[in-house]
Amino acid sequence: MFRQLYNQVLHLAAHPRAELALFIVAFVESSFFPIPPDMMLIPMIIVNQKRAFRYAFICTAGSVIGGIFGYSIGLFAYDTIGKTAIAFYGLQESFNTLADWYSNFDVYIVAVAGFSPIPYKVFTLFSGFMQANFVCFVMASILSRGARFFLIAWLLWRGGVSLKGWVETNLYPLTMAASIVLIFTIVLVKYIAQ
Repeated sequence: MFRQLYNQVLHLAAHPRAELALFIVAFVESSFFPIPPDMMLIPMIIVNQKRAFRYAFICTAGSVIGGIFGYSIGLFAYDTIGKTAIAFYGLQESFNTLADWYSNFDVYIVAVAGFSPIPYKVFTLFSGFMQANFVCFVMASILSRGARFFLIAWLLWRGGVSLKGWVETNLYPLTMAASIVLIFTIVLVKYIAQ
């Protein structure tokens, strides 16, 4: 099923309305869709390198607006759906641990999730659950999602088709490594400041 969904997303990349499809994929991925918009962004840039940064902007806008939607779901559905789902799946202890962690690092977590392969959607919903500062949430989302998508755009704009395979193979390890460095830096700065 995942492969079929992935193939449909790739097919959309060549469609005349690919920009709208990219926006929609980025929007829904930020709150519930399992396929990251990178899988559509990369082939679109390969096909039309001149529009690389336009596509990155569209992807960022869709993702951030989708993140706001995910935040809203978390904010307004926690008392009804959220608590029930947590209890049903026996996740209360995990939820409490994450809530404690989130209370110390809130927007930093959003920033790391927005840039890394960690599912951003989990933290858009959780930010709403935790009633995180909305402006900080949006700013962290813009910066992290923008950094991710514009990095992809820049790499493919510079290297074109020859970098497609390299980007697809190394994007997740690179963003994960950068995220680990970012997490380490945040923790270090936070504890040095205390």
